[in-house]
Amino acid sequence: MVYHRNLGYVALIGCVLLSMTLWSPPVAVAQESVAVRAGVVKGVLPADDPNAAAWAGAPASQFPLSPQVHWQNRIQEATVKDVTVRALHDGNQVAILLEYADPTENPDDGAALEFMVGDKKAHFAHGQPMAQVEGGPVNIWFWKNKDGKAVDMNAKGFGTLKAQAHQDVTAKAAYANGTWKVVFSRSLSNEHVDEDVQVKPGEFISIAFAVWDGRKDAAGDLVEKGSQKAVSSWWYFRAEPPPDYSPYLYAVLAVGLAAGFQFVLIRKLKKGQSA
Repeated sequence: MVYHRNLGYVALIGCVLLSMTLWSPPVAVAQESVAVRAGVVKGVLPADDPNAAAWAGAPASQFPLSPQVHWQNRIQEATVKDVTVRALHDGNQVAILLEYADPTENPDDGAALEFMVGDKKAHFAHGQPMAQVEGGPVNIWFWKNKDGKAVDMNAKGFGTLKAQAHQDVTAKAAYANGTWKVVFSRSLSNEHVDEDVQVKPGEFISIAFAVWDGRKDAAGDLVEKGSQKAVSSWWYFRAEPPPDYSPYLYAVLAVGLAAGFQFVLIRKLKKGQSA
């Protein structure tokens, strides 16, 4: 009876050790409901292919867009109402895919990502100064259809937007069936810390979106251009850290220790019974 009772204690100890290694405090998910999460890609990062199969496995987040009505020149109606965003990274480069409905393809169709630079708060409208907010700096990744490439830019409010001397961002787009897919890519971090957003896996950063429908009105003028565009407010972006397998290693170690403890205890109990 004592022998079997001790075996029960050993099993209980092993289960406790195993549960301690596998349990972790619940992770806050409130931010992730309004965030783009860039998972670690398995294989080649689809930085130059908006239609790559790898995008199907990336979590999709949808964000509303509205006409830019904050500053001149305003727009009261915008074509694009929302944008679906996916992201992946390989530990060195990050790729962010925008997907949105646009009835027609035009040379002046365009899209942009915007990020805060550093720890300083900025308004989503080009880092526009506001009451008690100095404004900017923001890092803007801009793409226009007729140019077929990305432009890496900075701003600290409307009228201050300018292209950087260094160009680190690339973009590739594809249009089909009334839908644009635009993928932007860049290294997670670089040496231009005062101008470029730095993406650290595991940390949340601020991101915003803008889209221009390049159609023209009856007079031949662009309906959406410059500050006349569809925009979002700030949301969150997070590059996921690499998988942490240490809890499983600790679990294996705990099971091994429990099994070893049980083996030693059983041997002692058998010796005691034979004596």
